[in-house]
Amino acid sequence: MRTTKGAARTKAKKRLFKKVKGYTGGRGRLLRSAKETLIRAEAYAFRDRRVRKREFRRLWITRLSAAAAEHGLRYSQLIHGLNKAGIELDRKVLSELAINDPAGFATIVEQAKAALGQPA
Repeated sequence: MRTTKGAARTKAKKRLFKKVKGYTGGRGRLLRSAKETLIRAEAYAFRDRRVRKREFRRLWITRLSAAAAEHGLRYSQLIHGLNKAGIELDRKVLSELAINDPAGFATIVEQAKAALGQPA
């Protein structure tokens, strides 16, 4: 008996069109265009999940650099001082502290300065 892909093909197309719902013009309506667009979109999504992590780290470092400058330190000195002092806070938490709790951040900076041997 001859078999057709009828049901499987319909299911696959349905799945694909569900993913491309909302895409403009033929990209959301035409099978070939939708497939090509989806492949590219998924590639960008995969790549950018990694890029997002880098961009957030850059943001936190920029914030920390500005906050450290207010206390008379460079970013690298701050991080080195924290490592010497044994303070294990990551850049995300430190940048949030610098924004939301300046007094708490100031005490951490003082500890970093003391570990570096700088006057407070």
